[in-house]
Amino acid sequence: MVNVTMRQLRYFDALARHGHFGRAAEASSISQPALSMQIKELEEALGGLLLERTARQVALTRFGEELAPRVRDILRSVDELGDFARASQDRFAGRLRIGMIPTIAPYLLPKITKNLTRMHPELDIRVRETMTPRLIQELVEGRLDTAIVALPVSESSLTEVALFEEKFLLVRPGADEGTPAPSREMMREMRLLLLEEGHCFRDQALSFCNMQSAPPREMLDANSLSTLVQMVSAGIGVTLIPEMAVPVETRSASVSLTRFRDPQPSRTIGMVWRKTSPLARQLLQISEVVCLSAGKVRTRPSVRNQRA
Repeated sequence: MVNVTMRQLRYFDALARHGHFGRAAEASSISQPALSMQIKELEEALGGLLLERTARQVALTRFGEELAPRVRDILRSVDELGDFARASQDRFAGRLRIGMIPTIAPYLLPKITKNLTRMHPELDIRVRETMTPRLIQELVEGRLDTAIVALPVSESSLTEVALFEEKFLLVRPGADEGTPAPSREMMREMRLLLLEEGHCFRDQALSFCNMQSAPPREMLDANSLSTLVQMVSAGIGVTLIPEMAVPVETRSASVSLTRFRDPQPSRTIGMVWRKTSPLARQLLQISEVVCLSAGKVRTRPSVRNQRA
């Protein structure tokens, strides 16, 4: 009988994801020597080498590569056992891992955490902020319970719950105050400042302007909405920002805000979680808290279970 512990499996999973003993040890809150010892014991229990060790990094052996996804499945199933136990209780307590994209987190996170803590004081809320592809990957692998993103994500293993629509506003230098909103065609002739590649908000802005990509000679991007707004304030170009970002990002910038003519550019904000999650009922309740935190009312609830 193979004697393997859950702790060893979690350490191996961390090492497989980080590819580095130091980073895996830090993520696991354990010393590197202790991590190395646990991995060695796991290899001995399984009867094969899991890693190829070099001076700077580690690489999985063929055996390790085949084992890694199976270990993730085991860990996800074990976590869902705990979720199932929590879901059977009257109160919502314990760990809740929420992911958010960078164009939502700075503006909704404080209100969401405040409301959730008030309504469910026994919740241990843990937040992860990164771009959509990484959030979806971590959600599918069981490292997140839910994520707040722009829909659709079109992942067959996830349930999508549409929460509310959010309009985009045009940000121009302060000297343009009162100037009529440009048309889509006019936008293509302007220097449009964008978030860097990988942000879904970048793709949404380009789509509104009927542009597949920005011309290389006009390409100016940043990794935050705050930087984009400050660039506009400096007269470098124009940009789009979502409504929820306006109070935070424009309070110290000399810019003007303009709404587009209908149909206005917008995005659908929603929550996603695994179809197999025992916390589905509780997460649906949390989706209402998200709407409350955003000052929105979900008039037409929309739950979409993706099919493979």
